[in-house]
Amino acid sequence: MQFPSPLERGTLLRRYQRFLADVELDTGEMITAHCPNTGAMTGCAEPGRPVWLSRSDSKTRKYSHTWELVETAAGLACVHSARANKVVLEALQDNRVEELAGYAELRSEVKYGAGSRVDLLLSDEGRRCYVEVKSVTLYQEGGIGAFPDAVSTRATRHLRELQAVVESGDRAVIFFCVFHSGIQRVRAAAEIDPNYARALAQALAAGVETLAWGVEISPQQIRLQQALPVLAP
Repeated sequence: MQFPSPLERGTLLRRYQRFLADVELDTGEMITAHCPNTGAMTGCAEPGRPVWLSRSDSKTRKYSHTWELVETAAGLACVHSARANKVVLEALQDNRVEELAGYAELRSEVKYGAGSRVDLLLSDEGRRCYVEVKSVTLYQEGGIGAFPDAVSTRATRHLRELQAVVESGDRAVIFFCVFHSGIQRVRAAAEIDPNYARALAQALAAGVETLAWGVEISPQQIRLQQALPVLAP
């Protein structure tokens, strides 16, 4: 995934009200940017860290800048969690994920379950595979990435809906897209959201699959790079 325009570098001053961040650009200009991440962003929102932002020319936006990347103590991370869907989509279109290759049709944001939308739906001659993409940025000691970084009833609901998909005869996959260059393996953050960890264990026992991939991150692009192990919940 190429960023739509060159990113602007700056220094994070503070993140507040979940969706806002004050940044001093390298030009010296002080701006407020949109923060496209609903999580706790632990380790990714420390004041003084270098950050990179995209800029929109839209006249309808209150804040023209969007926070994209941050240099953490353990490596570069992408805090724009919605970018994970596009990064995984491009990799599947290029057949770079062997476990998800061989499907004739690929659709995004397809309705399923109790009013949810699955991130990606693969299908071919009656076969269907539902893929839910999760962005992982919470770095823990030893290169472990933990998900979620805050209690997420939505993520738990997705697990239950994917379990129902498998029980109805289709295939379902949780795809952990690791948006932090320091992370080498992934686990459920039971200490943060025990309900999610329990739901993941139940989903895996029912046949839901897990995949985790690290990415190559730079201010120019983000690209799915290599498979990573998922630790048992």
